[in-house]
Formats: sequence, C-alpha cells, structure tokens
Amino acid sequence: MKYILIAIVSTLFVASSDAIRCYQCASSEDGKGEDNCGAYVKFDVDRNIAVDCNSEESKMPGTFCMKVTQQGPIGFIWDGRWRQVIRRCASVADTGVTGVCNWGVYENGVYWEECYCSNDECNSAESKTVSMTLLASVLILSSVVMRIIL
Repeated sequence: MKYILIAIVSTLFVASSDAIRCYQCASSEDGKGEDNCGAYVKFDVDRNIAVDCNSEESKMPGTFCMKVTQQGPIGFIWDGRWRQVIRRCASVADTGVTGVCNWGVYENGVYWEECYCSNDECNSAESKTVSMTLLASVLILSSVVMRIIL
C-alpha cells in the first residue's frame, strides 16, 4: 500500500499536461539552394515536423513558440536582399506576452521581427501584423535617416 501511495503522489508531481508543439528550423541550417524554414518561399508544414518543446528533440525547452525574421536593408536589393527565419520553442518572451509581434530596424538597416504565440504549431504561419507597405516605409525611412546622420 505504501508503494502505491508513493506512485500516486509521484504521478501528481510529474507534469501531466500536454506540452506545446512548435516548429524548429533556421535558415542558417539550410543547405545551399534549400529553403526549409520559409525565408523566401511559403513555409511547408508537410516538410517540417513540429516537436514537443519539453522533449529531447527540442533545441530549447519552452512553453510557447517563437518566429524570428530578419531582412537586409533596401540597399541590398540589387544583390538579392537576404532574409533569415528562425522558428523554435521559447521560454521567455522579451515583452512578457505572447500572441504579439515586435519589430524594428537595427542601426545597420536590418529589419527584424519577433513573434510569440502559445498554440500548437502556431509558428508556422506568416506574420499578419506587418504589411509589406509598412515594411518598405520603415526600410526607406531608416536608409534616409542613416544618410542624414552619416
């Protein structure tokens, strides 16, 4: 009876809730000519498998999903503007909230966006918070400001 009671109590302390499942990939890990993480083409959920964020498969444990996008400045357009996408589990959001995207432009003109969400496989979708017009406006404005400063 003592061992049964210990087993029941131990089971109560073990996390029994379903862990969140997120996609994990990075453009930097793609082979030459590949785009598995959706930097230039639509992210293909059939080619990628979401992982349990509390499993050994997860590169980082977490309780929600994250998608980071970075894009080179407008001046790189003739070279083919570079983009990078990272999808993974996360344990701490910079803002402390999920379901939102934060964005900005680094001093070197690189646009960045970080999106956090708390539903299974939610980091597969394209961000719906920033329009291409807004992105272009921010990039143009940042390049004008940089030219004035320099």
